[in-house]
Amino acid sequence: MTWFVYIVKAVDNSFYTGITINLEKRVEKHNNKRGSKSLFGKIPVRLVYKEEAKNRSEALKREAEIKSWDREKKIQLINDPVAQR
Repeated sequence: MTWFVYIVKAVDNSFYTGITINLEKRVEKHNNKRGSKSLFGKIPVRLVYKEEAKNRSEALKREAEIKSWDREKKIQLINDPVAQR
């Protein structure tokens, strides 16, 4: 099973980082207010970054790493075409 680490950009230009096995469904859930409560009032969101992880554990580690970054570093990741895995 492939896991993904993803970043969505909300209507207020904030970023949300998460993990999932189904990107399309997860973004749909966020946009239907069935995802993270932190995004309520900030929808719609759009997927701006994704990368594959070997398993759930690796996805969780990478998610934590990205969440610890400042906004500028996240923007650099999003804009780097080589990083899009």
